[in-house]
Amino acid sequence: MNANTPRESIVIALEIADPVLSERLAAALAGVPGVRVARRGEAADVALVATATAAPVDADAALTKREFEVLSLMAEGASNKAIARRLGISVHTAKFHVGSLIDKLDASGRTDAVAHAVRLGVIHL
Repeated sequence: MNANTPRESIVIALEIADPVLSERLAAALAGVPGVRVARRGEAADVALVATATAAPVDADAALTKREFEVLSLMAEGASNKAIARRLGISVHTAKFHVGSLIDKLDASGRTDAVAHAVRLGVIHL
């Protein structure tokens, strides 16, 4: 193959200690055209390496009972309005709890907060 010939796909090796994260990433990459995850021991064009792990969360100390309830509803895909209705709280209070969870779990958003909570064992789906 010369420099002008396009490759069939880019082969990516995953070097991630967390098997759940590794499987989820492999599944996400499986749907990307032109990308293939390397089999164990196969040479790859590039490697994704997890070098840092999230700080563990002491679930009992870090999250309140209400935050656990809100997190469970977030994991079900509930909006702030739906969370408020189900818990009998205002939308503003639901929004406050969601923001608090995002901060405590060091997440970038609702979905990321749920993903972090699952990886840390705070909730189980």
